[in-house]
Amino acid sequence: MSRHLLVEEPGPLTTVQDEGRPGLAGIGVGRSGACDRASYRLANRLVGNRDGAAALEVTFGGLVLRAEADLEVVTTGARCPGAPHNAPTVLRAGEVLRLGVPETGLRTYLAVRGGVDVPPVLGSRSTDVLGHLGPAALTAGDRLRVGDARAAAPAVDVAAVAEPTGGALEVRVVPGPRRDWFAPDAWARLTSGSYGVGAESNRVGVRLEGEALRREREGELPSEGMVRGALQVPPSGQPVLFLADHPVTGGYPVIGYVVDEDVDRCSQLRPGQEVRLRERRT
Repeated sequence: MSRHLLVEEPGPLTTVQDEGRPGLAGIGVGRSGACDRASYRLANRLVGNRDGAAALEVTFGGLVLRAEADLEVVTTGARCPGAPHNAPTVLRAGEVLRLGVPETGLRTYLAVRGGVDVPPVLGSRSTDVLGHLGPAALTAGDRLRVGDARAAAPAVDVAAVAEPTGGALEVRVVPGPRRDWFAPDAWARLTSGSYGVGAESNRVGVRLEGEALRREREGELPSEGMVRGALQVPPSGQPVLFLADHPVTGGYPVIGYVVDEDVDRCSQLRPGQEVRLRERRT
């Protein structure tokens, strides 16, 4: 029997994602991979997939799939009306799964037992929207092959995990390598006020809008290596928080980093939502 999922509607943006392409920054290839790594990994565990199996990252709902065989699926991350959430379920052959718009959060992960079996590029099935690597974003009519399950199904009915917040999100930050390029009060401004999420945010980064951070030191900065969680400050003074598809290098100063385990929660921020950056106390 054909183990495929037929895409009837892709929603605003649905991509295939896995753990990405680690270790290739030296040749200019970013890691990419799922933006909300915790939700992606939970989805795979709930259907008994091996670590690193490819799943779908659905941005702001809207995905409609038709199963061409009996397939076990699950959604995690941002909860979409119309689909069982954090709880694996069997989608019967011919049955349609329709994801509505989530009430909170931005990104939903849909895993299918056996994993999404698209051809890997440089060892990964992830779509990198900045590097233009991996499979294209899904379009109506795409047929996604589903791999064979290789492990026993877990005996878990539902995972009790917190929903992404729709209110202000507070995350921890630590100083970056170019904090001294900014005015003495810039760090205090960054870590005591709040920022709004800009409309141009995407998988590359969350654009923060608020009180500008004034630089004290001008001049050119040689390009430096960038990592997920970096808070890079362009000439506008408005920080950009790098997410999964961030550039490998950058020439604007990095004033700080969001603590790695908090970056997943930042990937669920919506435009207009409030985020508060607070210095981590050790």
